[in-house]
Amino acid sequence: MSVALGLVGTLYLGGHSNVQSFTLRAGLWIFGFGFLLTALYAGLLRRGRNLEELADAQLVLDQLTWSAVVYLTGGASSGATSFYGLSCLVGASLSGLRGAAIAAVSGGLMYSGLVTALAKRWLLPPPDQPSALYLPTPDELSFYVVVNLLVLVVVMLLAGTLADRLRWTGGALLAATERADQAERMAGLGRLAAGLAHEIRNPLGSIAGSVQLLRTGEGLSEEDRQLCEIIQREANRLNDLVTDMMDLSRPRKPDFALVDAAEVAREVVALASKSGRAVSDVDVLFEGGQAGESVVRADSGQLRQLIWNLVRNAVQASSAGDPVTVKVGMEAEGVVLCVEDRGAGIDEDQMSRLFDAFFTTRSQGTGVGLAVVKRIADEHGFLIHVKSEAGRGATFRILMGQRAEA
Repeated sequence: MSVALGLVGTLYLGGHSNVQSFTLRAGLWIFGFGFLLTALYAGLLRRGRNLEELADAQLVLDQLTWSAVVYLTGGASSGATSFYGLSCLVGASLSGLRGAAIAAVSGGLMYSGLVTALAKRWLLPPPDQPSALYLPTPDELSFYVVVNLLVLVVVMLLAGTLADRLRWTGGALLAATERADQAERMAGLGRLAAGLAHEIRNPLGSIAGSVQLLRTGEGLSEEDRQLCEIIQREANRLNDLVTDMMDLSRPRKPDFALVDAAEVAREVVALASKSGRAVSDVDVLFEGGQAGESVVRADSGQLRQLIWNLVRNAVQASSAGDPVTVKVGMEAEGVVLCVEDRGAGIDEDQMSRLFDAFFTTRSQGTGVGLAVVKRIADEHGFLIHVKSEAGRGATFRILMGQRAEA
């Protein structure tokens, strides 16, 4: 605003060499007022509080300043009315269409009030300005008012709309950049996983087979058998990790067919109940409806992987003695899968990153399992809703669409 006031002083007030003239003295006061406002804004901005209200006040006070300049430079016919539009541009840059509207409405009201006051002789022209300049004919007055108000409306709509669209585009560009970065990370992971999978899985198979043979041998003490179980369990966990990394980095397109989601979930629960912590201290339970009522179009293998990862995540999040419940049934929205646990829950600030690859809330987690769940759900068109409170467990709800007819 200070730069604009300097421009006004040069263009409109430069011809007033008499320091005692009303217009020049008033212009200097306005110039000083503009600098005072700038210093005040700077001080309030440093506090970092009530920024939105400060921006609104700044727009209104700027329009008041321009109204004083318009009064000094010709009233209704003043070329300084263009600075009302400048404040609209500033408002749009600060808060989009809302800021542009505040500037336009306040500027339009002040300009209309000033013109009316001059026309009704409630406000006299500056004593050192030609009186004829402030007494346009009714036709000229109408022309000035209509044109200036119309320009304000046009500038408000254009600047506000463009600012909002630019803000939206900037957000979309940021999201696209994040997706591109994630895709690049996944490509790197794919190259790494492809090279390591063969080297890791071969030794894992040998270890698992050897341990299985040891367990069936005679002469093992109870402590030896427990050590074999630990080796078997950790080998299975490592194999699951390799599988998840391969699924995440080199996804396979779904092979859609009619699948009974309840039957798949029942098989997964039966398998999960015989492995890992589900054998010792966490019960995995299944609740399903009648056969055939939960048929959906899906890739059977990928649906099994989705449910398995959700169950495994729930078991890992659970404390000893807490059950994990898997439910499949028809609801108003269609076929719904729910996996519930009573573990530590998920903090609200972690929800937005819950399905990001390599993000985990557990000290021994990898952040891969839920990322695979999200990828499979997206490729199938499933919707995921997570409900959780810290300390009260979590519920993963998968809406799989309407029941498919065989």
